Amino acid sequence: MAKVQSIENEIGWIGVGKMGNPMATRLMEAGHRLTICDPVAENRASLVARGAHVAGAPGEVAARCGVIFATVPNDAVLEDVIYGGEERGSFLSRIGAGAVLVEMSTVSPEMSRRAADDLARRGVGYLRCPISGSTELARAGSLTALASGDAAAWKAAVPFLDVLAARKFYLGPGEEARYMKLVLNTLVGATSAILAEALALGATGGLSDGQMMEVIAESAVASPLIRYKQEMIAQRDFSPAFSVTQMMKDFTLITEAGRAQRVPMFATNLILQQYTAAANVGYAEKDFFALVEWLRVALGLDMNA
Repeated sequence: MAKVQSIENEIGWIGVGKMGNPMATRLMEAGHRLTICDPVAENRASLVARGAHVAGAPGEVAARCGVIFATVPNDAVLEDVIYGGEERGSFLSRIGAGAVLVEMSTVSPEMSRRAADDLARRGVGYLRCPISGSTELARAGSLTALASGDAAAWKAAVPFLDVLAARKFYLGPGEEARYMKLVLNTLVGATSAILAEALALGATGGLSDGQMMEVIAESAVASPLIRYKQEMIAQRDFSPAFSVTQMMKDFTLITEAGRAQRVPMFATNLILQQYTAAANVGYAEKDFFALVEWLRVALGLDMNA
């Protein structure tokens, strides 16, 4: 277990895009000073306007801050953050013993385990802390945080997580949080696929999406996710909150984790192929609930009926 060093009010944040920006904003609004690192100027702008310091590379964040959050897109970016940039000093080579990394992305258990081992050798507390929720929930501080890893890092992170999340779960000392996020994303992604089939069937019987969603949202199968997507589907506006491409990435992680653990993921593999097929015909950057429209079109059913 890492011994967490005493830190000042300044914390680091690597990756201040769609999800990272509203979370980092909440911490600044709570009075914390931030050092941020993101290659996209537009992502940084609102935080810079609030007084955030901009680091040129993750290694600079590592050298400057004792508690660091990261929200990055995938395994490759996380690997580059931790191990890349040797010419300027990598994150791993510059982070000090007693520091804490709270990694909040959806990445593979394998990549997470590799990072954990190397950070532990540096005496760094590594908290796997993927988040569940939308950008709207991020702005409201109502996310769900799924955490596992170093217990001292968890203790150090809780005061910050209290600003970001309405629900927090500490699940164990290893990769438990990574698997829990994959469990949730399996169910989230599958909801779109099965709902697309159900609505297509109903459409052949003369029902509109609006009618069906109104009833479904008040039925035994209702969920916060279905209610959140109700208006989107009724209005057939698939502007992305979470895109088909992003869901393909997550379902690839899920199926690979299943293969590694010898868990046959029958339905999940099929759903991944549905997302891939939808992406191939123009739905890649639409919301993942665009499977509703994709299937209707694929079946030759009139979306305007």
